[in-house]
Amino acid sequence: MLRVRAPYSRFGVYETALLGMLSSCSGWATAAREIVDAANGKRVISFGARHVHPLIAPTMEYSAVVGGCAGCATPLGAELAGLEGASGTMPHAMILLFGDTVKAALAFDEAMGDDVLRIVLVDTFKDEAEEALRVAAALGKRLRGVRLDTPGERGGVTVDLVKEVRARLDLAGFEHVGIFVSGGLDAARIAQFEAAKCPIHSYGVGMAISSAPPIAFTADIKEIAGKPVTKRGRIPGAAPNARLVRVI
Repeated sequence: MLRVRAPYSRFGVYETALLGMLSSCSGWATAAREIVDAANGKRVISFGARHVHPLIAPTMEYSAVVGGCAGCATPLGAELAGLEGASGTMPHAMILLFGDTVKAALAFDEAMGDDVLRIVLVDTFKDEAEEALRVAAALGKRLRGVRLDTPGERGGVTVDLVKEVRARLDLAGFEHVGIFVSGGLDAARIAQFEAAKCPIHSYGVGMAISSAPPIAFTADIKEIAGKPVTKRGRIPGAAPNARLVRVI
């Protein structure tokens, strides 16, 4: 993955830090790639920032974008990844404080700039399909999508639920409203949705990315002054790797 040629005194102090970066970031990026592949071309947003220390979250989000995620939840993560901004939806807290999903959605629509997508949670108070229709009727063409985040205590988001919400929206003339799914998703669950040809526009994934185990990297001296040498069990000499690109 990385080859360094220099006096050891110039780079040895960075060994632990470099290995930590490679190990953790590769683990997050690999998990994200597996999920993005399972999503079969659908957008995947990294929602894992709440599951890691805030000092780590932006780097985790950056790694998720490197792995293929289309967006992430933190502004600094988006900045590191070269994105225009963070991605997200209305929170449940807002809806609970307003006491009604439609009231919260209308307030959100009024307060937010046109660059913010109108994606509304519809699992807080009422049946998801019923709430989706209420929100769609209130916001009309300004509604970009509804988010299904049904908790596991109520069975989670299922294939049948997604298909019902889609059918009811279409029957009411709201074909433009997409469906965004989140809540305990991983590559296996997303693959099930895709196998069932669920009409899902995008996925939000948290723990399956943020809790990915690091990929163990080690560092070894392989040459000294041009002479192949290393510890027992390793092969002396620089390992060939045609994919390496000289950067310095």
